[in-house]
Amino acid sequence: MTVKERTREWWKQAVVYQIYPASFCDGNGDGVGDLVGIISKLDYIKSLGANVIWICPMYDSPQVDMGYDISNYESVYPPYGTLQDMETLIAEAHSRGLKLMLDLVINHTSDQHDWFKESRSSKDNPKRDWYIWKPAKYTQDGTRVPPNNWRSVFGGGSTWEWDENTQEYYLHLFCKEQPDLNWENPVTRKAIYESAMEFWLKRGVDGFRIDTVNMYSKPPGLPDGPIIDPHSEYQPAGMLYCNGPRMAEYLREMNDVLAPYKAITVGELPCTPDPQRVLEYVSAESRQLNMVFQFDVVDIGQGITHRYDAKPKNYKLLQVKEAVGRTQTWIRGTDAWTTVFLENHDQARSVTRFGDDSPAYRVQSAKLLALMEACLSGTQFIYQGQEIGAVNAPKESYPLENYLDVDSVLYLKELKSRHGADKKAELDRAFDALQHLARDHARIPMVWSGKAKNGGFSNVALTEGKDIPEPWMKPHPLASEINVASQVGDPTSVFAFWQEALRFRQEYAAYTVYGDYEALRLDDENIFFFVKSAQGEEAQMLVMLNFTDKEQTWEPLQPREVAGLPATEPLTLKLVKSTHGSKGETAALAPYEGRVYLVS
Repeated sequence: MTVKERTREWWKQAVVYQIYPASFCDGNGDGVGDLVGIISKLDYIKSLGANVIWICPMYDSPQVDMGYDISNYESVYPPYGTLQDMETLIAEAHSRGLKLMLDLVINHTSDQHDWFKESRSSKDNPKRDWYIWKPAKYTQDGTRVPPNNWRSVFGGGSTWEWDENTQEYYLHLFCKEQPDLNWENPVTRKAIYESAMEFWLKRGVDGFRIDTVNMYSKPPGLPDGPIIDPHSEYQPAGMLYCNGPRMAEYLREMNDVLAPYKAITVGELPCTPDPQRVLEYVSAESRQLNMVFQFDVVDIGQGITHRYDAKPKNYKLLQVKEAVGRTQTWIRGTDAWTTVFLENHDQARSVTRFGDDSPAYRVQSAKLLALMEACLSGTQFIYQGQEIGAVNAPKESYPLENYLDVDSVLYLKELKSRHGADKKAELDRAFDALQHLARDHARIPMVWSGKAKNGGFSNVALTEGKDIPEPWMKPHPLASEINVASQVGDPTSVFAFWQEALRFRQEYAAYTVYGDYEALRLDDENIFFFVKSAQGEEAQMLVMLNFTDKEQTWEPLQPREVAGLPATEPLTLKLVKSTHGSKGETAALAPYEGRVYLVS
């Protein structure tokens, strides 16, 4: 197979470690994670093998959506620290050779932002059209209704909120406390660039993860969405309000701001199933974004009308193979770039979703998924706790009242409204879905020690023995079993394997990071086979992953299965990596075993 040579860049080969500030490390003992806590763990992050840190919103915020409702782009949420703490964090990261990315949330602000306070103060305020306001519609009987039927991303209600003071609706694709900015206004865009971007670029930030990057350009006329959920007054409309007609213009304008600082970008790109549309965003020639997150893999098993309207593990391995293939193959022969991830702050834990989180297999499952990610093309992203094989909180030891995420709370509220608050069967079904898919699981405080109070989440508990409050979110019930302290220094641990996998990824970067992907034996219901081809290399890399709790035998690879290898010559397989060490030489794959061979 002829592989087109790709331009090598540091950010393509980077390993990005994502931090959720409230839940990472509490530096001052108040039960909330903070910037001082992050600084204290920089050496740990570097020891893993990461070289970039992405920090979720640490800006001042009422915290309705955990900081994704920003009230001031130029200040820090006080429980996290100060602007000086941020400047110290940037300097300390850079001194260790770590780059730092911030979360750029510019589709909307908090309703407590000064911009919105002015906007809603009167219809003739100069900032009125910094947000999206529309008059009401009325039914034949005179009932006031929203301008269209769009459903909020959170819960099941409308994306429109009535403002009694000015007698109009404002648009909020997310919570009602998160009004959407009006990107049609060039003055608004200029203010966004100055306040949310340049303010931090001048302080040394190296790039941004850009939240909801394809929602800024709304469709002309804001038309109703199609009826997808006949039981609801409001309809999911992501395919309408994502990827609007002026997106390329806006992103090129943003790129002009970022370019002088050589800042890197990765955009969150929902509702974009067409690979050609994705390509338009990340083609180097287009000058819009360096890369994007596609959600083909992490959306597997979620509901259609609502992500939580689903049964746990209602998918087949074939769907995983197809989803991975969609995120890998569209960059072949292009100047575009992709990303590799299975977890983030919006996803439940990958071991629970795609592996087996029982005590018997959770370590093997975590290693299997780490090896799979290490072998996929694109920039690698790891979410805090993923490197120790963190799993979802068990249903029996983490009750429903512990779930605090706004998405979970509003989903339960909508469910009770629709079926009644006393419908036990519906609530049990919802609990099953939340235990498997809820964002809460990624936000449970990081477990640093299995022996310290609250899993060692607060540094002062480890160093000074002070009495400290319980964390803002209930600690993980399995803290004594899955924690950092028990894994660092243990060569058999998930953490040690992640270190190995990341070194392996860099050693074989021509295949793993930059190579072309091709799936084999798609109809195999138990084993995920794929090959990676590298520019200028005759051999190919074969990856095989057993996604079951049973030993699996596999038929020898045939020359005809691997494009570019002579069809008449026998194949030579050289084992270069296994989740099971030397045991990887046996013919059969052990439960949740992964192997990598060089095939020539």
